[in-house]
Amino acid sequence: MRGKTLFSKDFMLVAAGQIISLFGNQAVRFALPLYLLNLTGSSVLFGTILAVSFIPMLFLFPVGGIIADRVNKRNVMVILDFGTAILIFLFCLLAGKLDIVPLIAVTMVLLYGIQGAYQPAVQASIPALVETEHIMQGNSVVNLTSLSGMLGSVIGGILYSAVGLAPILYVSIGCFSASAVLEIFIHIPFEKKQTTGNIFATGFNDLKESFHFMFQERPVLLKMSLLYASLNLLLTSLVLIAVPVLLTQRLGFAPDAANRLYGYAQGVIAAGAILGGLLAGILSKKLKAKASPFLLAGCALSVLIGGAALHMLKDPMEIYLILVIGCGLLVALSTLFQIQMMSCLQILTPRNLTGKVISCVICVCMCTNPLGQFLYGVIFENIGSGVYLPFYASALLMAGIAVFTRRVFDGIDRLLPRM
Repeated sequence: MRGKTLFSKDFMLVAAGQIISLFGNQAVRFALPLYLLNLTGSSVLFGTILAVSFIPMLFLFPVGGIIADRVNKRNVMVILDFGTAILIFLFCLLAGKLDIVPLIAVTMVLLYGIQGAYQPAVQASIPALVETEHIMQGNSVVNLTSLSGMLGSVIGGILYSAVGLAPILYVSIGCFSASAVLEIFIHIPFEKKQTTGNIFATGFNDLKESFHFMFQERPVLLKMSLLYASLNLLLTSLVLIAVPVLLTQRLGFAPDAANRLYGYAQGVIAAGAILGGLLAGILSKKLKAKASPFLLAGCALSVLIGGAALHMLKDPMEIYLILVIGCGLLVALSTLFQIQMMSCLQILTPRNLTGKVISCVICVCMCTNPLGQFLYGVIFENIGSGVYLPFYASALLMAGIAVFTRRVFDGIDRLLPRM
C-alpha cells in the first residue's frame, strides 16, 4: 500500500466531486420542499413528502452497497451524477405542464433514491484510497465537503427569495454535470468478482452475507446503527420539520424574510457539520468510542435549548437565533458521532464486505427518518401553541438512551486495533 496517502490525487478528486455535487444537491433539496411548503402551507404534506422521499433511499442503500462491491465505484458516481442532472432538467421541462405537487413529490423521491445508491460508493471508496490509520481523517475530509452544502443552502435561500425556483434548478444541473466529468478521472482500485447464478440470487446472497456479519460476527455494529437510528428519529427529524414550519408559519416572519432566514439556518446547520468534521480530524487519535454517550447527551441538550427558547422567549428573532445555534450544535455533535461510527465500521469490516455492510448500516440508521418526519409533520399541524413540547420530549428521551447504552461503546473500544 505504499504511496496511498490521505491526500492522494484520487482521494482529492473524490472529495472535489463531492463538493460540487453536494452544492447542487443541497440547493435543490432546499428549494423544492420550501417551494412546496410556501405553495400549500401544509406541514402535514411537507412532512409526508419528505418521509415518502426517504423510502426509496432506504431500499437503494443495500442495492448501492452491492453495486459498490461489484462495480467500479468511480463508474457508479459518474452515472448517478449525470442521471441527477438529467432528472432536474426533466423537472424544468415538465414544470408548468403537470400538477406541481405530484411532480415535486416524484422528483424528491428520485433525488433521495439516487442519493441512496450514490453514498455507499463514496463511503466504500475511502478504505480503498486511504491507509487504515488515516480512515477517520479521511472520513472527516469527506464530511467537510458539506461546506459546499452550506453555500448551497445560503445561496439557494438568497436566490429563491430574489428570483424564485428556476435559477436554482439550472445551477444544480451544472453542478451535477461538472461533478460527473471530474469523477471520470478518478482511479479506484477494483477487482471484479465472479458471480454465480442470476443477478437477484447474487444480490440476495450479498445481503444475507452482510446481515450475517452484522448480526453474528459484529453485533456491536448493529447496536451502533440502532443508536444512530434513534438519534435520527428523535432529533434529526425534529429539526428537519420544525425549523421550516416554525419560520414560515409560527414565528410571524414575512414570507420573503422567512425564506432567507431558513437559508441562513441551513447554512448554520451545514457549518455545524463542518465543525463536527474538523473536530473528528483533530481528535481522531484521542477520541474513543466510550465518549459517544457524551456526544449523544450533548445532542439532546442542543434540542432542549431550542425548546426552552420557544417556551420562554417572546421575540421571534431571539427565538430564531437560539434555535439555530442549538441546531448547529446538534449537527456538529451528531456529525462527530457519525464519523466516529463510520470509521469504526470501516475498520472492523473486511474489505470485500465494506460496501455491502456500510449500505446495510446506513439503511438501519436512516430507516427511522421517514417515520420521524411524518410524525413531526402531523404533530406541528395539530399541536397549537405548545410547539416547544416535542423539543422537551425528544431531548429527554435521547438523554435517557445515552445514559443506558454506555456499555455498547466500551465494547467497541476493545475491538479496535491500537493505532
